[in-house]
Amino acid sequence: MQPSQTHAESSFTPRSGWPLVGLFFALLVAMIAIFALAPRDQAGWGALLLLPILLIPVGFFIVNPNIAWNLVLFGRYVGTVRQTGFYWVNSFTLRQRVSLRAHNLNMKTLKVNDLMGNPIEIAAVVVWRVRDTAKAKFDVHDYEGFVSVQSEAALRTLASAHPYDEGHTDTVATSLRGSQNEVSRELTQALQQRLDPAGVEVVEARLSHLAYAPEIASAMLQRQQATAIIAARAKIVDGAVGMVEMALEKLSHKGIVHLDDERKATLAGNLLVVLCSHENPQPVLNTGSLYT
Repeated sequence: MQPSQTHAESSFTPRSGWPLVGLFFALLVAMIAIFALAPRDQAGWGALLLLPILLIPVGFFIVNPNIAWNLVLFGRYVGTVRQTGFYWVNSFTLRQRVSLRAHNLNMKTLKVNDLMGNPIEIAAVVVWRVRDTAKAKFDVHDYEGFVSVQSEAALRTLASAHPYDEGHTDTVATSLRGSQNEVSRELTQALQQRLDPAGVEVVEARLSHLAYAPEIASAMLQRQQATAIIAARAKIVDGAVGMVEMALEKLSHKGIVHLDDERKATLAGNLLVVLCSHENPQPVLNTGSLYT
């Protein structure tokens, strides 16, 4: 989206206000002297000084740190003053104040669907500042409102392009929960592209809230717990198999006992039961032979 007529910021250096302060007081003293000392038939000359005395103070303005002023004279953009100081411009010049400081946008929580169609709650924090004051003031109606609306649109688009968690799909490698850095970079780039027409620079954008919607939160929690249990059991089985293999190898290498295939299978089964069980094993003494 581009505005029909774009503007670019240009620098403008107005004249210092201090000489005009001296001129103002000089004219004021002169007018008072004319009214007080001049004859009655010549007092009208003092009225001629009234107009500049009234117009000069209107042109004074101060530029504070990280504040800029856009100057518009009779509908024409003159330029932007960024340098701090005390200045004076034509009294008919319209001055528009623009803050160059960093702003925080704490977005409200949105309810959207992720790539898999699961309803989720998501919110983000955006740090931004004005980069081009002319675009911010003349190319959009309200640049602060523009930032808010476009940030919400970018966040909705981002959420619908990624799954909530990893392993839900093979089409997208990054997920909202497991790829926070990649998602933040993608959100920042998307926001910058949307906010360029307003002359706004995105400093940083990060997710501040991410959760399943309440109606599916319990079901997704059970799914995550099941996934964690399966992963834990797989880890236990891998470790148990390694320990059984090590035990059989050491028994054979040291010649403590001679085991045929059937006895090895029995020993391996008993060790796996002991190692993989969640309860303490109950030993059973076998006084007979394995083959009787």
